[in-house]
Amino acid sequence: MQINIQQTHHTIGDFDAIFTYIENLLRDNQGSEELFIFPELFLTGYPLQDLCLQRSFIERYNDFLEKLNALQDKLNPTLLLGGLDYEMDSEGLPLKIRNVIFEFGPKPLEPIYTKKLLPNYDIFDEQKYFSAGSESRIYQFRDKKFGLLICEDMWMSSMHSTDPVKELYELTENEDIALDGIINLSASPFYLGKDKTRLIRASEISTLFCCPFFYTNRVGGEDEILFDGSSFVVNGSSVTHRAKFYQPDILKIEMSTFSPVEKSLRALSDKVNSWESLFKANITENEQGQYRIPELSDQDCEEILQSLRFGIQEYAKKSGFKNFDVALSGGIDSALVLAVMKLSLEEDQNLEAIFMPGFFSATMSYDLSFEMCKKIGVKLTTFPIKFAHSSLRTQYQDVFKDPMEGLCDENIQSRLRGAILYARSNQRNSMVLNTSNKSELSVGYSTLYGDSVGAISPLGDLYKSEVFALSRYINKQYGEIIPVGIIERPPSAELREDQEDSQSLPEYPVLDTILEGLLSYRLSTKNLIEMGLDADEVSKVFKLYTRSEYKRKQFCPIIKIKAKSFGTGYRIPICKKN
Repeated sequence: MQINIQQTHHTIGDFDAIFTYIENLLRDNQGSEELFIFPELFLTGYPLQDLCLQRSFIERYNDFLEKLNALQDKLNPTLLLGGLDYEMDSEGLPLKIRNVIFEFGPKPLEPIYTKKLLPNYDIFDEQKYFSAGSESRIYQFRDKKFGLLICEDMWMSSMHSTDPVKELYELTENEDIALDGIINLSASPFYLGKDKTRLIRASEISTLFCCPFFYTNRVGGEDEILFDGSSFVVNGSSVTHRAKFYQPDILKIEMSTFSPVEKSLRALSDKVNSWESLFKANITENEQGQYRIPELSDQDCEEILQSLRFGIQEYAKKSGFKNFDVALSGGIDSALVLAVMKLSLEEDQNLEAIFMPGFFSATMSYDLSFEMCKKIGVKLTTFPIKFAHSSLRTQYQDVFKDPMEGLCDENIQSRLRGAILYARSNQRNSMVLNTSNKSELSVGYSTLYGDSVGAISPLGDLYKSEVFALSRYINKQYGEIIPVGIIERPPSAELREDQEDSQSLPEYPVLDTILEGLLSYRLSTKNLIEMGLDADEVSKVFKLYTRSEYKRKQFCPIIKIKAKSFGTGYRIPICKKN
């Protein structure tokens, strides 16, 4: 008997493409007696948010299901499809919506299992939309028996009142059933370290039930959320099959190849769950006895690079962009964004860099920008803002009888650059890539409607120290495409004479450590000071952080790289008492 894991990649709500995929699979496998397993909510896409409540979506979905059932044929293979099961009221509006596994093949679509654990943390809000299942299910296919789970069901947590793995285990014990496999349909977002966590948990469940664990995940970039695929089969402590990273793939598994698994009850006792781990501050003590965020390994950097490239392309293609613009400043953030975009660029796409010098822009900034663009073959256009800036200062004085000085004068330079960028975007229908990093955004060290503009933020979930690490990694892998001078020069916004970031902020390794403690929700200012961090710096960062939420709230989508979202999943009131 053969099981086929279908690691698929489709746009949310693209019912025509999903129908064609199934139709082709059925046509190519006529007469097959194999089992085909698809990801969670394969029939709709994920996450749906309020889309699943819209009447037009529901009508299109129901028409799609009817069209699918018309394909029914007794010779069809059997498919396990993730989808929505609607229960409607008398007016045709959803009374209940269930996240289910449909069986489809010789019989019409039939829901055979409903997801029990509905995650309601970070980027997830499934309890707002779905009704939870209550019954465990053992699914028989031919002479084999499988336990069924959907994504979150495989995890344990003190936040949940039920434990689907434990309940499934008790069902098999009570009925004296030996399972041949556990099947998990998932739509599991990527974050750095997630793959290792999945494999550990799957191995625990496999050794609990003494059978292989089949994990099917989707591929896709949905605004800021990335689904990396990476489907697998685990048999005990062994990973027997792996699917590709960020690519559609198919795994064909012969059931006869699995060796016996020695039993372990660990999965019933451990409290391992992605929810609790989100709030763990990623801070370690280094050799000097200082608490810092850990340095990124080469493997970390490679995963981040692939994720950013995939996320940018997904957003661009699904939004209809083929042209890209980056505001190049001579600093490391914009250089890294340009490098990542260049490495992502496809044949029919166009990338241009725009250098917009002002009164305080160093000659070195242009030289380094020119050097980088020449190295990677990207057109560099220079558009000075000093003339528009001077004119605005004069007009401002004339109108308001008040000189444009200080922060007002600094920010107008950034906003002029933002206006020029979007003029160019409008002119050539290009996608502007934001160049802010997590450190600056967290403390408001960016200008609203200025350097904070962009369609999507590749670096918004990376601290400044991680920006340096990723830049060095790219240079190591791709031949120093980012000039060393950009990496080594002191960071500066160049909005006033001799300005450097260190004049306004702690050194970035310290700033990033403080921010990691605060943004994880796990550490207070008191905790951070007790760890040996300077009290004045901690207090300063906390004040900047708490006063800057209004900027982040108006920021563009941030590609999610870390466990705790810094985009839609990070929800803090703007108006509050600190």
